Amino acid sequence: MSFGNIMVLRPNYTPSIPELRALVFCGDLGSVSRAAAALNLTQSAVSRAIRSLEDRLGVQLFHRVRKRLHLSDAGRAMVHESREILAALDRSARMTMAFGKGGDVLRLAVLPTLASTWLIPRLPEFLETHPEVSIDLTSALHPVDFDESPFDAALQRAVMARKGTDVVHLLDETLITVAAPKLVGKAADVSPDQLAGYPLIQLATRPELWNDWFSRLGTPPPDSLKGPRVQHFDMVISAAEAGLGVALLPDIFVQSALASGSLRQIHPQGLEGTTPYALIRPAGRQPSATMQGFADWLHHAALTG
Repeated sequence: MSFGNIMVLRPNYTPSIPELRALVFCGDLGSVSRAAAALNLTQSAVSRAIRSLEDRLGVQLFHRVRKRLHLSDAGRAMVHESREILAALDRSARMTMAFGKGGDVLRLAVLPTLASTWLIPRLPEFLETHPEVSIDLTSALHPVDFDESPFDAALQRAVMARKGTDVVHLLDETLITVAAPKLVGKAADVSPDQLAGYPLIQLATRPELWNDWFSRLGTPPPDSLKGPRVQHFDMVISAAEAGLGVALLPDIFVQSALASGSLRQIHPQGLEGTTPYALIRPAGRQPSATMQGFADWLHHAALTG
């Protein structure tokens, strides 16, 4: 393949997209005829794709038993990787197609609970005044490398910002103790000693939170924390609403649950977070008018709650 004076060669062993599709469909359906029907191809075309792939790779991808195809160990591993490759290509194509609809696309990496409890409920306000803009949200629990990703910005804790980024303060974090009424009854205020007797839901990515909360009160933390351990705040909220334990959660994440009564605050003492939530953007990239408009709206939304 030639692009001007640049030659781009695909190594002989690298599968083509049709071969990957044939592999995945044969692996899933266990039959060349069924795979051919699903792909709208002839059986001979699917068989050639599998044979060609096996010949070039030098491995047997399927065991043929009584007209059924059974994946070999090598085939099973390759189907797993191939499915991810095809899904990534599909996502890339869909993202690119969004540009053809006119307007701009904002690609944002957002902490999942910040997205679900704070950003998404407010987005209709932004889109009402910017109907030409499409929003592409991706959950991101780790720092964003803007050189290696398509994101225009990230909404994360400020401490997660990498070098070479601009960080704009949005929301301070105050964590409060909450629980489902069915767990703690109607008690207006649960003492630290009483609270230590309940299961305490723990956040795996920030395991120090409960110890910090007890220390803030001048009370020794329990010798061992008993309660479920989950990956992010969305899971903490769900676990607390299910009555699995007492939760320590940012107040900005539980406003809806407190208003509905599915959770209630059971102690007045809050815990200030060590870092705010922020808008993080690559420092060397000139923001588009759409990105700047979103940043201005976001700042206003943070100020007004």
